[in-house]
Amino acid sequence: MKPDAAPTDVLVIGGGPAGSATAIGLARQGHRVRLLDRAVFPREKACSEYMSPEAVRQLDALGVLATLDAMQGTPLEGTRVTAAGGSRLVGRFALAGGAPFRPTGLALPRRDLDATLLRAAVAAGTEVIEGTRVTALLERNGMIGGVVARAHDGSEQCYPARVVVGADGLGSVVARRAGLHRRGWLARVAFVAHVRDVAGMGMTAEMHVGAAGYVGLNPLGGGLTNVALVVPAEALHQVHGDVAGFFAQQLAAIPGVAGRVSLQRIAREIMVTGPFDAMCRRSVTDGLLLVGDAADFFDPFTGEGICAALTGAALATDTLHEALARPGPIDARRLAPYRAARRRTFLGKWIIERLIGHAMRSPRLFDRAVARLERRGMADTLIGVTGDFLSPWRVLNPVFLTRMVF
Repeated sequence: MKPDAAPTDVLVIGGGPAGSATAIGLARQGHRVRLLDRAVFPREKACSEYMSPEAVRQLDALGVLATLDAMQGTPLEGTRVTAAGGSRLVGRFALAGGAPFRPTGLALPRRDLDATLLRAAVAAGTEVIEGTRVTALLERNGMIGGVVARAHDGSEQCYPARVVVGADGLGSVVARRAGLHRRGWLARVAFVAHVRDVAGMGMTAEMHVGAAGYVGLNPLGGGLTNVALVVPAEALHQVHGDVAGFFAQQLAAIPGVAGRVSLQRIAREIMVTGPFDAMCRRSVTDGLLLVGDAADFFDPFTGEGICAALTGAALATDTLHEALARPGPIDARRLAPYRAARRRTFLGKWIIERLIGHAMRSPRLFDRAVARLERRGMADTLIGVTGDFLSPWRVLNPVFLTRMVF
């Protein structure tokens, strides 16, 4: 075991959007921040790589949007949804009403997004240590006070801090070590690839729902498309070690996708992630705060993962800045404002995610809802809500829900 690293104010575990954004915000306010990640950046990440207009606004606030725009991703105009029975809707951000930061979202590889945010964290003053995996939490006086982490060379070191931020994603090691991790029952897994020259792609993301799962197609720019297949976790037993064969078989079974994706044009290996539907029992405990997918992740259908990570990071930054300003231990009571803010901010989002996720389990109901949303001119509103710039209560009200189903 190496000697303990120098203590710091905040120790962030995870260098994805949630972790880097939290580090940027706190470092810019003068706090000593250290960030650990098991990967070495830039690195690939299984993700839909979809960002809403609200996510774009948050990236601008972090000072990285101009850099990301120069990478020539796709400015997304909205989303197309095709139900299993053939009903379709098209929702466009520019027609949704409200006041989006700009009328388009953005799609580009997480490899580029995450590396850009991490560089911004370093520029803000964050100490970043890559290639380091958390093996245990440090407990001092009944509180979490840092972590033990192992480097690639096998050496271990203690990293003490006044407060730890768990931003290490779905299946968070930090959350599990703290006894906070909890699985839901609607378990789904995703197979995600980058594919060249997918036929018929424009400037909208596409969601195609089948009998057993769904496929998202997201144009990343440069002729690349993110192809994400999401299926029930129990379907994994059908893979039999042939991921590419399973991927191709499932795509061929979904109308609207069949024949458009060629395995010969895969530009990045198929990555598998999940199972989804995870929410921690609490997002804070003594000395620890969870942010991003480490705190909550249900299903990627609405494409809100990156936006939720950035939103949660902003909430965490506000609470931690106040907590760090006072001497003494940072216990769960000091972190309670973050938990309350998450509930206020994300309650509507959580309800909508679950309504859509469970509705897909009833193909006839989902097909009926999609048809009515399109026919009655309500699709743009729904896409504005899932795009995070319209209030979720524009959808979660008796009038909208009744018109959607009846």
